[in-house]
Amino acid sequence: MHNAITWFEIPATDFSRAVGFYSTILVQDIREDEFMGIPHGFFATDQRGVGGAIVAPHDATPASGGTLIYLNAGQELEQIVARIAPAGGTVVLDKTPIGPQGWMAIFIDTEGNRIGLHQPAAN
Repeated sequence: MHNAITWFEIPATDFSRAVGFYSTILVQDIREDEFMGIPHGFFATDQRGVGGAIVAPHDATPASGGTLIYLNAGQELEQIVARIAPAGGTVVLDKTPIGPQGWMAIFIDTEGNRIGLHQPAAN
């Protein structure tokens, strides 16, 4: 097992708004499609990386408590954090050092989900 996580889903009650938010803050295309009858906005990944999507099932329940996932911010954490509020989200923890692991930040997205960002330490 190479990764503890293989797939994640971020629930959305307003799919278009959520896709727009993540596209804006991450400055990447979110590929929209449908899987098993549920709208999915797929985050970019390579074949060996952890994949994930924004999903809009009929029973979506975004939450600011519970499981916390961290999206890879690469070396762009400050730039991503700066785009969160203008895109409709709320920064709850600004860029914070976490020792040799790099930096982290936490935000609430447009749907009410609490999501983390991780920037690894530069080598």
